[in-house]
Amino acid sequence: MRYDYSKLLGRIVEKCGTQARFADQMGLSEHTVSVRLNGKAPFRQTEIQKAIDILGIDDKDIHAYFFTQNVQKN
Repeated sequence: MRYDYSKLLGRIVEKCGTQARFADQMGLSEHTVSVRLNGKAPFRQTEIQKAIDILGIDDKDIHAYFFTQNVQKN
């Protein structure tokens, strides 16, 4: 199952400016963040919690940022 992280990426840019700055705040490499955002590896629960804190995401909005399924258009 693939997820659509476009809303998350927008929030990263809004709050941190760049993926690199976000990765630094997360304590991850920029490559690891890129792999997660491109759906090649899942976010870990601890990473989700840290991202929520860094990005100021409300509990009610977590699903929209991390669990929206990517719908393929034919």
